[in-house]
Amino acid sequence: MNKIKSEISKIGWCFDNTYARLPKIMLSKLSPIPVKSPKIVVINDEYSKELGLNLSILNNKYLASLLAGNLLPDGSEPIAQAYAGHQFGYFTMLGDGRAITIGEHLGKNNKRVDIQFKGSGKTPYSRNADGRAALGPMLREYIISESMHALKIPTSRSLAVVETGEDVIRETSLPGAILTRVASSHIRVGTFQYIAMKKDIRTLKKLVSYTINRHYPELKNNKNIALSLLKVVIKKQIELVMNWMRVGFIHGVMNTDNMTISGETIDYGPCAFMDAYDPKTVFSSIDHHGRYSYGNQPDITNWNLLRFAETLIPLISKNENKAVEIIKETFNKFNKIYKESWINMMRKKLGLFERKKEDENLINQLLLWMNQNSADYTNTFCYLMGEDFVKDKIYQQLSFKKWYQEWKNRIKQNKKYDNLSVDLMRSNNPLVIPRNQKVEEALESANKNDLKPFNNLLRILKKPYENTKKKEYQLTVPTSGKTYKTFCGT
Repeated sequence: MNKIKSEISKIGWCFDNTYARLPKIMLSKLSPIPVKSPKIVVINDEYSKELGLNLSILNNKYLASLLAGNLLPDGSEPIAQAYAGHQFGYFTMLGDGRAITIGEHLGKNNKRVDIQFKGSGKTPYSRNADGRAALGPMLREYIISESMHALKIPTSRSLAVVETGEDVIRETSLPGAILTRVASSHIRVGTFQYIAMKKDIRTLKKLVSYTINRHYPELKNNKNIALSLLKVVIKKQIELVMNWMRVGFIHGVMNTDNMTISGETIDYGPCAFMDAYDPKTVFSSIDHHGRYSYGNQPDITNWNLLRFAETLIPLISKNENKAVEIIKETFNKFNKIYKESWINMMRKKLGLFERKKEDENLINQLLLWMNQNSADYTNTFCYLMGEDFVKDKIYQQLSFKKWYQEWKNRIKQNKKYDNLSVDLMRSNNPLVIPRNQKVEEALESANKNDLKPFNNLLRILKKPYENTKKKEYQLTVPTSGKTYKTFCGT
């Protein structure tokens, strides 16, 4: 055992666990529950090197034990975080029910990240759950999070997935697994809600100070740091959701406990990418009323941020009424800021420089046509970029040709070389996304111990802005009238 620990120490771990020093009310210290016979499914070797880690030192047996939590590296300090959240609009006291953060690793350039095991067993916040995870959902998070990173969208990352050698019971018996997730932190809107509900102002102040020191140190000398934090989180979240809208991503569970203060996408449960453009698109099996549909994501962002603002009222001003007025004034600008950001994002997707009054109408006319004709969101922009794999006859419709000519006339007003417009489009429009049927194929095969489709999909998704020459990853497959559904995995 001493020899194994010696080898683990050579991997390159550098832990500095600041969150564990926060007040006890915010966390519980505990170790992952050992699993029966861990086995490596996938390792993100490229990312491990970015973190300054050399995982190849260990053989697969001991590496699997390390990434399952059976063995822990020196300097780790496992904790489960407490937080709350509005889940589908209803407030609940929560916490890490199946995840344990083993510590904060300082990688290259002293970049601080949380190393977390998801599916590592029961915690004080598990309630009646088993604290475990199934292989399929953990591989889904691996695929989608790594795809989001390649799409240049802020996100948690996936370092590894290991099978546990134990089954978990959901609707059926499924192979268990643990995901090693990496994030700049796991501080959520729900973290602030938890402390606010405890009416612990002293701890709330510490949380605000800690969050600013960790993520936004440039704010720490501002006069009103709580208000400054609110404003920067609003900005970060608008940028994040704008990126989701850009690529047709639907998170599926935009609860306040799934909204990070850092502005990263996190918790990939019933998420998916939209094929045919429709703002009402919902994939989550538990979203019965479309609360978290594609088109609702900006409004839900606003709603969630208001919940965050509520937690900061005592720190924004000692006078509650004054604090509320300051918050109202701040959020009065939200819709205007979002709309301007959205139009600018869509301009880039269409290769438009400068600002023209008619741009908004041009954008909306395209989206209306796409919705009315069930046109593929991703591939329509590919068609506009001249990609020849798109052969859909709908692009021969007179209504589309009329819009196309108006767009071409607008392109001429750019006063830029045409190739610059194409370059702008190519940097904002992916040629490939994680198509739902391809994700399902990969997960089904992985459950049968065949990782070839999974690895092939990962390889294609690593370069989403380059032409793959693989039509099967770019075209949709008819669903025979069935509605595609995704599930949380809990």
